[in-house]
Amino acid sequence: MNLNKLLINFLEYLEVERNRSQKTIENYHHYLKRFLTWAKISNPSDITIDLVHNYRLFLNRLTDEKGNELKKITQNYHLIAIRSFLKYLSRHDIKSLSAEKIEIGKNPSHEIEFLDGEEVDRLLQAASRNDISTLRDRSILELLFSAGLRVSELTNINRDQINLARQEFSVRGKGDKLRLVFISDTAKNYLEKYLDKRTDLDEAVFIRFSNKKKTEDQTNKRLTPRSVQRIVKFYAAKAGIVKDVHPHTLRHSFATDLLANGADIRSVQTMLGHSSITTTQIYTHVTNQQLKSVHQKFHGKHKQ
Repeated sequence: MNLNKLLINFLEYLEVERNRSQKTIENYHHYLKRFLTWAKISNPSDITIDLVHNYRLFLNRLTDEKGNELKKITQNYHLIAIRSFLKYLSRHDIKSLSAEKIEIGKNPSHEIEFLDGEEVDRLLQAASRNDISTLRDRSILELLFSAGLRVSELTNINRDQINLARQEFSVRGKGDKLRLVFISDTAKNYLEKYLDKRTDLDEAVFIRFSNKKKTEDQTNKRLTPRSVQRIVKFYAAKAGIVKDVHPHTLRHSFATDLLANGADIRSVQTMLGHSSITTTQIYTHVTNQQLKSVHQKFHGKHKQ
């Protein structure tokens, strides 16, 4: 069977059988389409270990129009997609390269960027006015930090989802997985103030407001992730924070704050909605640093 047809079948398999998100399917399509376009092959049996080796060299030497190289982690995503595709072919008894023969390179370790307690306070205080737009923005900032939400989860929240009395609600995360999230007293307070000022009937919690005089159904629209990103960056700049702050920075800050205050990593994994503990372990630099501080403070003092 033609490789392009098999690719379409594979993407449909990811959607229907594996229940993967639309974004994941788009990424797999992009990675595999790039491979097949480069390889110029038409049969699954044409995929060989030498071909994959040469493709790895191609990815490693690939640069964009600005001369930037492809990050190692992105190169690995390409190989993971090829390996998943090969596993699919094997499962359907289609002769090709064994997926196990493709080794994925080790991702370079890097420290995530997060805000410390003082920076979080400055960011939140930057949205201190009492008009409806600022109350919306403060609610966004409070919710991102207190619930550890992904920006897509935040923008998808509807008013009937949030139980302010219980200070909790459910969100659908990656892979359409449902999880319970909790909000702080401060987040509850600002959400109540913001929602009390709303006179529209829009179901979305976070909508955009316009200064132009239009009918409410034209004016009130659900915020997009890009809009939330602009809001977060605006208040970070206003607070004088020099780090590159985006919505996910507050999710990182949520996780590091929990770990720094003694939460166990399994609980943090559940609250973040990570399917694998390995993903959550990127935050252990916080606890590792704490252990180092404890060691330096208390170890060997009797010798001094």
